[in-house]
Amino acid sequence: MYGYGYYGMGFFLDPTYILILIGVVISLLASAWVNSSMNKYSKIRNAYNMTGAQAAERILHSEGLYNVRIECLPDNQGDHYDPRTDTVRLSYQNYHNPSVTAVSVAAHECGHAIQHAKGYAPINIRAALVPVVNIGSALSMPLIFLGVLLSWNQVLIQIGIWAFSLTLLFQLVTLPVEFNASRRALAKVEQYGILTQEERAGGKKVLTAAAFTYVAAVAASALQLLRLVLLFGGNRRRDD
Repeated sequence: MYGYGYYGMGFFLDPTYILILIGVVISLLASAWVNSSMNKYSKIRNAYNMTGAQAAERILHSEGLYNVRIECLPDNQGDHYDPRTDTVRLSYQNYHNPSVTAVSVAAHECGHAIQHAKGYAPINIRAALVPVVNIGSALSMPLIFLGVLLSWNQVLIQIGIWAFSLTLLFQLVTLPVEFNASRRALAKVEQYGILTQEERAGGKKVLTAAAFTYVAAVAASALQLLRLVLLFGGNRRRDD
């Protein structure tokens, strides 16, 4: 399957569009996997009838992190840890439900809080990259297309490509952060007796599926970067 690109006043067949489609397929598969796993184990009540909020409180207090707040989001927004305010935020469902999914997700976010408290280097690097990546992702495509409009100005094009590569760098740094948080989560639910052995196996499946979404994001960004290099890199000019 081919996409259509645009140079000057004409259209051309763009075979590199297949790279975007591959990235989309990988992302869809990852999303389907994590949704299936989370939905399955969200219907399984854990043996100790412990909600995500209660599990988070037990882990944080057992780790001596009394300063970390636990907040409930108004709906099923994405669960996350905010290092700026030392807050674990859980979706409404995971905050209130005593399911294996809820406890596993809550433990994962507490894993990030523990990383922050212990000065885990990758999470600090990721936090430092956020403002730079935000600027780079916003400017990358405008710079590339401006360079094309200005007679294939390679300075602008290359700056745009490098700006986009910051997104890939951020996602690469994110991988060890997420995998480490999941390992910490599984260790803590066992250490503090939050899930049974069988439930931990289910929790591991949930967290593994969730981690794969980050791998998929890296793959999609790498494919997009490759496409940009193939289309706009080098010193050649595309004529009508």
